[in-house]
Amino acid sequence: MQRILIIQTAFLGDVILASPVWENLHTAFPKAQIDVVVKKGNEGLLSGHPFIQNLFIFDKSQKVKNLWKLGKTLRANKYDLVINLQRFASSGVLTMLAKGKESRGFKKNPLSQFFSKRFKHEMKPNWHEVDRNLSLISDLVPSPIRRPQLYPSFNDIQFIQMHQDVPYYCLAPTSVWFTKQAPEHIWLQLIEHLSNKAPKLFLLGAASDQKYLDEIVKKSRNSAVVNLAGKLTLLQSAALMAGAQHNYVNDSGPLHLASATNAPVSAFFCSTVPEFGFGPLSDQSSIIEVKNLDCRPCGLHGHKSCPRGHFKCGNEIQVR
Repeated sequence: MQRILIIQTAFLGDVILASPVWENLHTAFPKAQIDVVVKKGNEGLLSGHPFIQNLFIFDKSQKVKNLWKLGKTLRANKYDLVINLQRFASSGVLTMLAKGKESRGFKKNPLSQFFSKRFKHEMKPNWHEVDRNLSLISDLVPSPIRRPQLYPSFNDIQFIQMHQDVPYYCLAPTSVWFTKQAPEHIWLQLIEHLSNKAPKLFLLGAASDQKYLDEIVKKSRNSAVVNLAGKLTLLQSAALMAGAQHNYVNDSGPLHLASATNAPVSAFFCSTVPEFGFGPLSDQSSIIEVKNLDCRPCGLHGHKSCPRGHFKCGNEIQVR
């Protein structure tokens, strides 16, 4: 096995949970060239990665044009193995265009009939998303390591040391989906609960989250709360979370940043449930959720609003 390509063009968390695939393949084939395709915006996760040779970025803004252009580039590498971890048609097109000697992916991909090997994407009891991903290479790596892995650089670690002069907590209050995000009042209660436990509380998020997190800082009336939205790279955020006393997150990307650095973490699960396979993988972790709601879960993914209008799965969370 000389050249391997792995395609994961979904969200930030999906890329992190794909990392055990290239970690284990590198262990099994240490001399192989391993390349990865991610969508634009997620490339920062793999910046300076120690054994990913080529990182290809799929820009979905001009999907058709960029598919063909990227496909031509991939085909020139003459891959021995192409692994598609995504279940949408665009990733299937890239798999076909790459024309690897062997291609693997999930049967749920609409173009899977063109893959050399097809695998079920199963929701087995106690199976995590990393287990589903690793099932694609089970014959190549019989005893894989499950935990995701990221590699903050020396410069990333140096950069965040300015924030590590005292013990601190990290909170990541936002999510792309409303129903996967614990409500504002829950985060304010949590800040009050933590205020006597550490001199600093850092709020993490993207630049687009800055205004929302500014409101939380304002309403908390707590000078220990610092809004770092948009001020850290993804790897810097991961490094900061790794050094925290504890991290509090939603069922979203920062949860998987914590898993990838084995950072202590508690995750709020509102409309979704950890049984879907996206729970924390850190040694020290916990789930905070409202159980025994007949409307929960209300789907595999989040919603822009509560389908029933009450959002009990978020509003009735108990801070601990």
